[in-house]
Amino acid sequence: MVEKDERKPVLKSEMAPSNSTIMFLSYCFLLVFIVAGKRSAIERSEAKADAIAHHYQTVKLSSFLSSSICRPSTKRDKKYGSLKVVHKHGPCSKFSKNIIKPITMEEILTHDQSRFDAIKSRLTTTTTTRKKDIKTSMATMPATSGNLFNSGNYIVTIGMGTPKKDLSLIMDTGSDLTWTQCQPCSGSCYSQQDPMFSPSLSTTYSNISCTSTECSLLPSATGNLPGCRSLTCVYGIQYGDGSYSVGEFAKEKLTLSKNEEFDNFMFGCGQTNEGDYGTATGLLGLGSGKLSIVSQTANKYGKVFSYCLPSTDSGSGYLTFGKSGISRNVKYTPLLTSLGSSTFFNVKLVSMTIGNTRIAMRSSMIMDSGTVITRLPPKAYLALRNTFRAEMTRYPLTKPLSILDTCYDLSNHTDVRMPTISMGFGQNVNVGIQPQGALIATSREKMCLAFTGNDDDSEPSIYGNVQQMTTQIVYDMAEGKLGFSPQGCE
Repeated sequence: MVEKDERKPVLKSEMAPSNSTIMFLSYCFLLVFIVAGKRSAIERSEAKADAIAHHYQTVKLSSFLSSSICRPSTKRDKKYGSLKVVHKHGPCSKFSKNIIKPITMEEILTHDQSRFDAIKSRLTTTTTTRKKDIKTSMATMPATSGNLFNSGNYIVTIGMGTPKKDLSLIMDTGSDLTWTQCQPCSGSCYSQQDPMFSPSLSTTYSNISCTSTECSLLPSATGNLPGCRSLTCVYGIQYGDGSYSVGEFAKEKLTLSKNEEFDNFMFGCGQTNEGDYGTATGLLGLGSGKLSIVSQTANKYGKVFSYCLPSTDSGSGYLTFGKSGISRNVKYTPLLTSLGSSTFFNVKLVSMTIGNTRIAMRSSMIMDSGTVITRLPPKAYLALRNTFRAEMTRYPLTKPLSILDTCYDLSNHTDVRMPTISMGFGQNVNVGIQPQGALIATSREKMCLAFTGNDDDSEPSIYGNVQQMTTQIVYDMAEGKLGFSPQGCE
């Protein structure tokens, strides 16, 4: 029996959607499109706002001002091969406790300019033309002030001799020879806080002979030919302003920590020293030459050292020899062949960025731990200054401060909104400068852009220690590169 199919046939009008349905669906699609478009516009706007915010920062003014309380900012100096670094004029320095009249920013900048002038002189003057200026027979030499030496801001403490005597030395990447004042003072010695090193009380001290290979290394480190006194090699180092140190070139046991000792470390034992050197006992040479502490400890540390300078003079940083503690985030730029001196570390500067404005440039730049303010070629500095001023129009300009020509009166503010500044080096290495490295303050009434311009393009560009603060700077002499890592003091 055949069953009838009682289902109704489907009409065309029932299959197709009605006009109202089509309109409804179209409206929904249009609504979704509009909402998506608005969301995309909002996201683009937020991204743009984030980008703008990334190029600016709001900073409390109190973070720029000095404190009378020592706040150590790192534990890294507890590790082997590491020394604590403190600012010579800050509360963490033992020298600051006996200072009756604190040094002013004007005086610091005056010393800094003298150091810059001395570096220029070293780059343009040969050993031959300078050897007549120094009398290594320990005779009296004319002196004015030790501004090249005194401009160094950061101090480390090492041990010398047996038994060990602590010496507070100014760290200097612009010098090779390490030297300290020694007894007896055959000529004259400046006042220092620590007891003077006495070779006669050490069982490991020995003089270096005039005819030795070691003595012949002195000209490259000091710029002067060595002298000879009773068959003992005599060094003489004279700075650009006329200050100097003269004494015996000797060997001694160097102690960096309990388990870090080095026999036969070559150094200068200064017995005639003239100039305004402050209260430090001498200088620690961190340059690239053969007599620097870096080269003399190469068998253990591989010609590598790093440091981080604290964000303020009331903090502490570190100086570390070897690859221990180098950040995994470090970015390297090649070291260039030194121009005029084998001592200095040179890198290629390719750009600066202020806010969202990039300034292209091409210049070699000396990395120097002893120079305070960064020096730039004239046109590069003018571009930086003008861009910075354009971003800071909400704040009133005030009188220049020594070599700093862009200063602001922020006495009516508790914080400052300022553009970020970064330096671009070779191999696409960009280094951000912290706010305290962009502005330097004497008070709320005077906060200045911490850069200055050279008189002409022949003068050296220098990356100063104010701009280096809080960045781990890695000097890898073995591989010919220099590294940067942000927040390096942590």
